[in-house]
Amino acid sequence: FFLLLKRDRNYFDFSDILLEREGWHITHDPLRIKFGEEDKIQIDLGAERILGAEKLGQKIAVEIKSFLSDSAVFDFHLALGQFLNYRLVLEATEPERILYLAVPIFAYQSFFYRDLPQAAIKKYQLNLIIYDPIKEINRQWIN
Repeated sequence: FFLLLKRDRNYFDFSDILLEREGWHITHDPLRIKFGEEDKIQIDLGAERILGAEKLGQKIAVEIKSFLSDSAVFDFHLALGQFLNYRLVLEATEPERILYLAVPIFAYQSFFYRDLPQAAIKKYQLNLIIYDPIKEINRQWIN
């Protein structure tokens, strides 16, 4: 397993939750990916974990969002746009890597049930990680 993590620096240190507590080790800080002649994306952390043979070679990337602004729709638009751009770059440069959008449980429960996010999740096949910032745990992985 390899993990790439984009941190929302205005919230809390998700890397401690997802990485250290679940046995991940940081391998890139930051990971830079070039796309075309002029564009680059920068994902804050890369990490890996040693697992059983059936898991070897599986790679993921995680874009973490806090959803703390006054508008969940605005936050969702930003998160979705960034997610789609990251996926485009990863598909071209590292097609074996699966991208996840990490969202706090309060945003998932209060916003993601609505028609707009549900339609976007279905249409764009978003993979989600639902995390609890209070208990500092991952609640659910949705593919």
